[in-house]
Amino acid sequence: MYYIGIDVAKHHHDAIALDEAGQVVILPFRFANTRQGVKDLLDRLHRLDGSVRIALESTGHYWLALYEHLLEHGYSVAVLNPLQIKAYRQVGIRKTKTDPVDSFWIADFLRIGRAQPMVVPSPNIRQMRELARFRFTLLNRRADIQRRALTILDRVFPEYHTLFRRPFSPTSRHLLRQAVTAHEFASWPLQDLTEAIRQASRGRLGRSLARRIHTTAQHSLGICSLEMAAGMEMTLLLDQWELLIQQMDTLDECLATLLAREEQYLDTIPGISTTLAATILGEIGDIHRFPSLKQLVAYAGLDPTIHQSGQFQATQARLSKRGSPYLRRAVWMAATMARQYNPDLAAFYQRKRRQGKHHNVAMAAVCHRLLARIYVVLKEQRPYEVRGPNKPDIPRPNEQTA
Repeated sequence: MYYIGIDVAKHHHDAIALDEAGQVVILPFRFANTRQGVKDLLDRLHRLDGSVRIALESTGHYWLALYEHLLEHGYSVAVLNPLQIKAYRQVGIRKTKTDPVDSFWIADFLRIGRAQPMVVPSPNIRQMRELARFRFTLLNRRADIQRRALTILDRVFPEYHTLFRRPFSPTSRHLLRQAVTAHEFASWPLQDLTEAIRQASRGRLGRSLARRIHTTAQHSLGICSLEMAAGMEMTLLLDQWELLIQQMDTLDECLATLLAREEQYLDTIPGISTTLAATILGEIGDIHRFPSLKQLVAYAGLDPTIHQSGQFQATQARLSKRGSPYLRRAVWMAATMARQYNPDLAAFYQRKRRQGKHHNVAMAAVCHRLLARIYVVLKEQRPYEVRGPNKPDIPRPNEQTA
């Protein structure tokens, strides 16, 4: 048996081959991240007289093409978390960090039997994952735009945030396209402002809000000299905001289409929308790679860190935040919605708060409970069931889930 370790990079990869005794049989060599480079690697592997196992790090997205090519040629490939190799490298005496040295540690980690083959999801799940992660990118951009717009308002109309609970609501965006500074709002005829508010809010708001805006604007400390610049910046930011909304809606439709191809019932769990269901399923993939709920919680980075040494035991534990940040964020968003619209989880959250728990601690507990439901629904492949007051609030699978 020969063990091949490959250190993955963007333009090239470094590889080495060890035998069962840990002796180097193929010296470290570099090959290009191209089809010809992979062919050079395969030529060297074909010269080995015996079975071959290969391990490589999951560095960014650069490993996937090499992984698929090696599988096509019938090789057994284990994909390793870089954190595992970093920890294993610490057993060495000398602190040497180079690509050839890393390839040796990867091969040796595989040789001692600690590496397990990674389960790579189906193309449909991978597409779902890519689009859901891209949606988070757009969501972050939208948040950046909102922060920039609020910074502008803090200069020219600092009291504006007191007038709208959501400064970027449709009504607020409609007004900000026509006026930004306090002086502009104060100069806007009351009747015209009232009509603009009524049209934008579809009759839900009107003269009362217009009067509050007028009164607030007249007593504002906003800067008047930035009127032209503030107006232009705000208009361009609103254009970007609305474009991002359209793009996110397009992604939501595509994610719903991909999700419909999978047999899943995540969207039957209160708090999990179709988009969040696609995000969660894309990150989890095959639920059977998690033998217990504890492992899924750790993969989401929602497990507490433990710090103990001698007689010392830390009394406060933070979330590890290792694993998939996208899954953690999706579950947190779903828990936020469930806390508002699911009476069961809302009562659970309030119980934690009455116990003196911080909001974030209580939310982490809600996330843990929500993950338990996700775990069971995916394991048993059936819709979530709302149980009665005298029954468990989640169905329990045969194996341990906590």
